[in-house]
Amino acid sequence: MTPDKKINIAIIGIGHLGSRHLKVYCEMADQVNIVGVCDTQQDRTLKLADHYHVPYIRDMRDLLGRVEAVNICTPTTSHFEIAKEFLNNNVHVFVEKPITTTVAQADKLVALAKKKKRILQVGHIERFNSAFEGIRHFARNPRFVECHRLNHFPNRSLDIGVVMDLMIHDIDIVLGLTDAKIKAIDAVGVKVLTPLEDIANARIRFGNGCVCNLTASRVSDEVTRKIRIFLDDAYISLDYVKQEAFIYKKHGTLISKHALPIEKEEPLKKELLSFIECVRHGQKPIVSGLEARNALKVALDITQKIWKQQNI
Repeated sequence: MTPDKKINIAIIGIGHLGSRHLKVYCEMADQVNIVGVCDTQQDRTLKLADHYHVPYIRDMRDLLGRVEAVNICTPTTSHFEIAKEFLNNNVHVFVEKPITTTVAQADKLVALAKKKKRILQVGHIERFNSAFEGIRHFARNPRFVECHRLNHFPNRSLDIGVVMDLMIHDIDIVLGLTDAKIKAIDAVGVKVLTPLEDIANARIRFGNGCVCNLTASRVSDEVTRKIRIFLDDAYISLDYVKQEAFIYKKHGTLISKHALPIEKEEPLKKELLSFIECVRHGQKPIVSGLEARNALKVALDITQKIWKQQNI
């Protein structure tokens, strides 16, 4: 592919996330050509298409043969069929997390992308948070990890519980930091405003001795997205919202605190630019289908433990 060639792309699903993706792609006019936007909610999509001066596509199959890549932001239950359709037609795919609703579906997409030699990237956006990028080289082989991800009630993504909606971000991060197999998982959760779990806590024990404690809520009156990582000789505190991180180190009987240098940037823009670069140069995504599949597997294991206890 010519290095300076614009990528023909379409956005499928123009809800809360899809509209944000559309805005970012419009800011990347030197990188992409937006062939169209597609959604079942015709009135809302037509208004957004008119606002951003992009074509509205009624049927996603009309995009086949016209696009090199698609960006899928539809409900999770439709991810598999849509992604499969475009991969089968040699189109690169970016799909929001979670990759699919089942591990078997994820495995099929991973295998299909490999067979078709197409990019399959999944939207685990925290990998592109500047604060995380600033600490990841310091945070290898942690001994204990604590994650808190609390959010207001979203009135969206209610087809999945809080584990698949929010906690899966931290699951992906932890799996990326801990190079070890999972030994055991304990989990609890409760439903508050929906038929699925709205608050959840999970403890993951790894074979190398590392323990990870994750808490997620979508019925909080505050927004918190933090991770604390304890190493043999240091402790790292990271705030995803503020995009800041501190490292604490012991010196004799004293503990020093240092702010890590972080250049704040928009994670979504970095994520989508990375996808376009992977398409253009044939590079492996930072979060490929395989990483997303592994995070999904753990999220489903946690969810099943919660649902079994709560009879969900």
